[in-house]
Amino acid sequence: MEAVAKLKNCPMSARKMRLVVDNIRGKEVEQALNILRFTKKEAATWLEKLILSAIANWEHKNGMTVSADDFDLYIKTAFVDQGTMLKRFRPAPHGRAHRIRKHTNHVTLVVENKIALESDNATAVVEDVAEETND
Repeated sequence: MEAVAKLKNCPMSARKMRLVVDNIRGKEVEQALNILRFTKKEAATWLEKLILSAIANWEHKNGMTVSADDFDLYIKTAFVDQGTMLKRFRPAPHGRAHRIRKHTNHVTLVVENKIALESDNATAVVEDVAEETND
């Protein structure tokens, strides 16, 4: 079972965000949170909140009684896309103007569990077949 969390219009360039996302892609959630806590880039604070949101989405999707601590959650996919660009002008000498481009990005994060849930149909079928063969 997987859950998705998205961060849209983050006021940072996609290139800067990708540097941090590449460090946590494919890692377990606890390990990724530890990496982000000790990363000195601004992108780390945005991604830490996004991972916590993805964990909450996973728990809500699987019912309120299920805790994410019991299952080995890992970051299945994480990617960064370029968002819209705000264009501004700054006065320059001799009556000219320089263009300022303020970049934004969109981050998509998917977490998935390694340990199967009891409510999954595949595990329920496997358990039923195992019980029939034991009888």
